[in-house]
Amino acid sequence: MKSEAYSLGIDLGGSSIKTIAVTPQGETLSRHNTDFDPAKSMEWAEKIRSLAGEIQRERGTPADGIGLSAPGLAAADGRSIACMPERLQGLEGLDWTKFLGAARTIPVLNDAHAALLGEAWVGAARGFRNVIMLTLGTGVGGAAIVDGRLLRGHIGRGGHLGHSSLDPDGPPDCAGAPGSIEVAIGNCTIQQRSRGRFQSTHDLITAHLNGDADATAIWLKSVKALAAAVCSFINILDPEAVIIGGGIARAGKVLFEPLEKFLDPMEWRPGGHRAKILPAQLGEFAGAFGAAANALKPGS
Repeated sequence: MKSEAYSLGIDLGGSSIKTIAVTPQGETLSRHNTDFDPAKSMEWAEKIRSLAGEIQRERGTPADGIGLSAPGLAAADGRSIACMPERLQGLEGLDWTKFLGAARTIPVLNDAHAALLGEAWVGAARGFRNVIMLTLGTGVGGAAIVDGRLLRGHIGRGGHLGHSSLDPDGPPDCAGAPGSIEVAIGNCTIQQRSRGRFQSTHDLITAHLNGDADATAIWLKSVKALAAAVCSFINILDPEAVIIGGGIARAGKVLFEPLEKFLDPMEWRPGGHRAKILPAQLGEFAGAFGAAANALKPGS
């Protein structure tokens, strides 16, 4: 195989690992999607070690950089995940540079932060200096690029938009925020929001499309809550665009059309300026692209 410069991006999820080898120009050389059993202690770590070695052997040369993204808050030194309670035991404090025996430091990012960096590199957020991203899935992830820089904040909580409260009297989400946008539209609450009728947002949307009035009311209430949250984020961060990704966003116009309709009377649009609402482009590999992009940065 011809040797060429490339970086390796690894995105650790709850039950799978997405890995890409990509050139500095963003051309994908290979991609892998590998499942693991989260009940088996540290199986995810051993699979990542195996994948990293296998891909570099296939390429015939070591990667110029390796980046990793994972759930939780990245440590201040960017070498590990500092906080990830309850899931992926062993992840907190794991120094990936040492674990993989890498010659260069492996920079570590929060997964939502990585997804936005990936979209900013080769996806829907390309060319924007001020842009936010929401990922709608089991929970609601978020990230923001402000004036061309990823917003990290004091301890890495910056941009966790899904934990923004919409209702102070609502139930708490996994971070303790009452009535958050994650509670309003995340798949984790679909059974409560539908009084047990639906097991997934996909089921809810299917019923809505089939003319189920109750399903339509639940779905549109969720989308209206999302619009209110997006309106607030626009007023706080003044983005050029809002990128919407995650499994629920694959609903396409069933999501985006009512979202735009709800936003029309809500969004402050001085001089006619309005933020673009755009679907993400990189799908489930966005975090891997972002991790690879982070590894290419000078000093990584």
